[in-house]
Amino acid sequence: MVTEMSRQVGANDMTFQAGKLAKLADGAVVVTFGQTQVLATCVRSAPREGIDFFPLTIDVEERMYAAGKIPGSFFRREGRPGETAVLTARLIDRPLRPLFKEGFRDEVQVVITVLSVDMANPYDIPAMNAAACAVALAGLPFNGPAAAVRLGLIGDHWVVNPTFQEVDDATFDVVVAGSNNPGGGVDILMMECEAPENTWSLLSAGGTA
Repeated sequence: MVTEMSRQVGANDMTFQAGKLAKLADGAVVVTFGQTQVLATCVRSAPREGIDFFPLTIDVEERMYAAGKIPGSFFRREGRPGETAVLTARLIDRPLRPLFKEGFRDEVQVVITVLSVDMANPYDIPAMNAAACAVALAGLPFNGPAAAVRLGLIGDHWVVNPTFQEVDDATFDVVVAGSNNPGGGVDILMMECEAPENTWSLLSAGGTA
């Protein structure tokens, strides 16, 4: 059965769809934000003997067809993961890992495949939300799901999930991930902040820090 739900987050709807793709995975979710779309799958296997750590693996698979490009000539296979893919995998790992039950040792792999990009909305936030949802659907001892959002300080206002173009006008860029707690509040699991490349020029022109 295909299940779909949508919620407006910032200027666009974020749509979650489960039950259509990757049916053999323990949990699979497609998340669409704007025209950017990612597929997250989660699978588990029995723990290795004698292991004393939680072997969680996060892989982000960028595909050239997501941007409308097909490798040609001699190089027809995809290359190694790019910097954005590696950083996105780390962004996903940080908030998810502490939500698993302490002492859980099963091998868990989460794979995010970028299906399409619209050159406006980054895929990292949809990927973080898709991964958390896929893990929650996989039936693992997971105290989630979790959710993530990007905030950009543009002028005197915070913009939710700004586009690439809007981030160029931001003086502050922060990614926040959290989850609901039993008291009805939100536990912050991770915050990653940075000053975009144009920050100093914007501040020199009177921008807000």
